[in-house]
Amino acid sequence: MESRISEKFSELKKDGRKALIAYLTCGYPDMEATYSLVLEAEKAGVDIIELGIPYSDPLADGPIIQAASEKALEKGTNIDMIFDMAGKLREKTQLPLVIMTYYNAVFRYGAEKFLEGCKSSGIDGLIVPDLPYEEKGAISEIAKNNGTDLIPLVAPTSEDRISKLVSDASGFVYCVSSKGVTGKRSGFSEGLADFMESVRKHTELPLAIGFGISNADAARSVKDMCDGVIVGSAIIERIGQGAAKGDVAGEVRPFLKTLRDAL
Repeated sequence: MESRISEKFSELKKDGRKALIAYLTCGYPDMEATYSLVLEAEKAGVDIIELGIPYSDPLADGPIIQAASEKALEKGTNIDMIFDMAGKLREKTQLPLVIMTYYNAVFRYGAEKFLEGCKSSGIDGLIVPDLPYEEKGAISEIAKNNGTDLIPLVAPTSEDRISKLVSDASGFVYCVSSKGVTGKRSGFSEGLADFMESVRKHTELPLAIGFGISNADAARSVKDMCDGVIVGSAIIERIGQGAAKGDVAGEVRPFLKTLRDAL
């Protein structure tokens, strides 16, 4: 049986479209807003949602997402609240939901309990950017048993480890566009196309490019290299602007539509 993520990519491929994957920091500006934004994003044409668990030391995230995480933590956002919200979202939508978090958060919560929470709340996939390949065995086995896709990150620095990182992956492969942390960039390295080709040699899973896609032009510039694009910091920035104006959805929705139109 295909996962919701695999079904979505199959559907998009049939229609000749690329996936738009939107990252949201859970609890920013509050949990009610995150819940509403998922439903708004679906209306705007988003195909998959990444739900980021706010973390105090987010090594892979740039300053915009770091600041959002700090504010979400100040509001008391925690893993149980996020599972509860995901369960309520499942009453409203079949949009694939992916959690992005750090290994220590999973470890401290308990890997088995965490993956059970994913299953019971309707989470479809899990991204753990700092999960060492050598230590992922326990998580990958539990994830496989309960039907949660464990989505690997590969970066230009992964080099000869790419084949290992994607060997038992499912859902899709998160391809980091360039060195460094998340955040808006003015362009991508000339080696991005070669990097994507090197990943493609090792897997038939859909490939999604993330880190640095800040607008429709950037999404358009990479779409032919991949099966989907991931946008995070640029959305979080607009959430902040919308919160200041008292209209988060009104600020974010038009931006998501421009991204959708580009793909």
